[in-house]
Amino acid sequence: MTLKELQPQLLALTSVEKAQVIQFLLQNITDSWQGIEKTTGVCGGDACIRNTRIPLWLLVSYCQQGASDAKILDAYPSLTAIDLANAWTYAEAHPEELELAIRRNEED
Repeated sequence: MTLKELQPQLLALTSVEKAQVIQFLLQNITDSWQGIEKTTGVCGGDACIRNTRIPLWLLVSYCQQGASDAKILDAYPSLTAIDLANAWTYAEAHPEELELAIRRNEED
Protein backbone atom coordinates (compact mmCIF):
# COMPACT_ATOMS: atom_id res chain seq x y z
CA MET A 1 0.00 0.00 0.00
CA THR A 2 1.30 3.45 -0.85
CA LEU A 3 0.93 6.66 1.14
CA LYS A 4 -1.28 8.03 -1.65
CA GLU A 5 -3.63 5.06 -1.23
CA LEU A 6 -3.58 5.35 2.56
CA GLN A 7 -4.13 9.11 2.72
CA PRO A 8 -7.97 9.09 2.38
CA GLN A 9 -8.25 6.54 5.19
CA LEU A 10 -5.95 8.57 7.44
CA LEU A 11 -7.93 11.74 6.79
CA ALA A 12 -11.17 9.93 7.70
CA LEU A 13 -9.87 9.06 11.19
CA THR A 14 -11.00 10.97 14.26
CA SER A 15 -8.51 13.21 16.05
CA VAL A 16 -8.03 10.56 18.73
CA GLU A 17 -7.40 7.85 16.12
CA LYS A 18 -4.91 10.11 14.31
CA ALA A 19 -3.05 10.64 17.60
CA GLN A 20 -2.96 6.86 18.11
CA VAL A 21 -1.54 6.40 14.59
CA ILE A 22 1.14 9.00 15.27
CA GLN A 23 2.05 7.33 18.58
CA PHE A 24 2.19 3.92 16.91
CA LEU A 25 4.40 5.18 14.08
CA LEU A 26 6.72 7.00 16.47
CA GLN A 27 7.09 3.90 18.62
CA ASN A 28 7.74 1.79 15.55
CA ILE A 29 10.35 4.17 14.12
CA THR A 30 12.23 4.61 17.39
CA ASP A 31 11.59 1.04 18.59
CA SER A 32 10.66 2.58 21.93
CA TRP A 33 7.40 1.17 23.23
CA GLN A 34 5.61 2.80 26.13
CA GLY A 35 5.40 0.40 29.05
CA ILE A 36 7.50 -2.27 27.31
CA GLU A 37 11.16 -2.97 27.95
CA LYS A 38 13.83 -5.38 26.85
CA THR A 39 16.68 -5.97 29.27
CA THR A 40 19.66 -8.13 28.45
CA GLY A 41 19.77 -11.05 30.87
CA VAL A 42 16.15 -10.66 31.99
CA CYS A 43 13.73 -13.23 30.56
CA GLY A 44 16.19 -14.00 27.79
CA GLY A 45 16.08 -10.40 26.60
CA ASP A 46 12.46 -10.82 25.50
CA ALA A 47 10.08 -7.87 25.57
CA CYS A 48 8.42 -7.61 29.00
CA ILE A 49 5.89 -5.39 30.70
CA ARG A 50 7.85 -2.54 32.30
CA ASN A 51 9.32 -3.23 35.74
CA THR A 52 8.22 -6.88 35.66
CA ARG A 53 9.45 -10.22 34.45
CA ILE A 54 6.20 -10.85 32.55
CA PRO A 55 7.16 -11.48 28.93
CA LEU A 56 4.82 -10.33 26.18
CA TRP A 57 5.05 -13.68 24.41
CA LEU A 58 3.40 -15.27 27.46
CA LEU A 59 0.50 -12.80 27.39
CA VAL A 60 0.07 -13.28 23.64
CA SER A 61 0.11 -17.04 24.15
CA TYR A 62 -2.63 -16.80 26.80
CA CYS A 63 -4.68 -14.65 24.44
CA GLN A 64 -4.23 -17.19 21.63
CA GLN A 65 -5.50 -19.87 24.01
CA GLY A 66 -8.68 -17.87 24.57
CA ALA A 67 -7.90 -15.94 27.75
CA SER A 68 -9.68 -12.60 27.95
CA ASP A 69 -8.02 -9.41 29.15
CA ALA A 70 -10.04 -9.73 32.36
CA LYS A 71 -8.75 -13.25 32.96
CA ILE A 72 -5.15 -12.15 32.33
CA LEU A 73 -5.56 -9.20 34.70
CA ASP A 74 -6.96 -11.55 37.35
CA ALA A 75 -3.97 -13.87 36.93
CA TYR A 76 -1.50 -10.97 37.11
CA PRO A 77 -2.82 -8.43 39.65
CA SER A 78 0.23 -6.21 39.17
CA LEU A 79 -0.80 -5.57 35.54
CA THR A 80 -3.18 -2.82 34.49
CA ALA A 81 -5.43 -2.45 31.48
CA ILE A 82 -2.92 0.08 30.15
CA ASP A 83 -0.17 -2.56 30.40
CA LEU A 84 -2.26 -4.90 28.27
CA ALA A 85 -3.08 -2.17 25.76
CA ASN A 86 0.66 -1.46 25.43
CA ALA A 87 1.34 -5.18 25.07
CA TRP A 88 -1.25 -5.61 22.32
CA THR A 89 0.10 -2.58 20.43
CA TYR A 90 3.61 -4.01 20.60
CA ALA A 91 2.30 -7.44 19.57
CA GLU A 92 0.61 -5.99 16.48
CA ALA A 93 3.90 -4.41 15.41
CA HIS A 94 6.12 -7.43 16.21
CA PRO A 95 4.11 -10.60 15.47
CA GLU A 96 7.07 -12.60 14.13
CA GLU A 97 9.21 -11.82 17.18
CA LEU A 98 6.51 -12.95 19.59
CA GLU A 99 5.56 -16.07 17.61
CA LEU A 100 9.22 -17.11 17.57
CA ALA A 101 9.45 -16.55 21.35
CA ILE A 102 6.28 -18.60 21.90
CA ARG A 103 7.65 -21.49 19.83
CA ARG A 104 11.04 -21.27 21.54
CA ASN A 105 9.46 -21.40 24.99
CA GLU A 106 7.06 -24.22 24.11
CA GLU A 107 10.07 -26.37 23.26
CA ASP A 108 11.62 -25.83 26.71
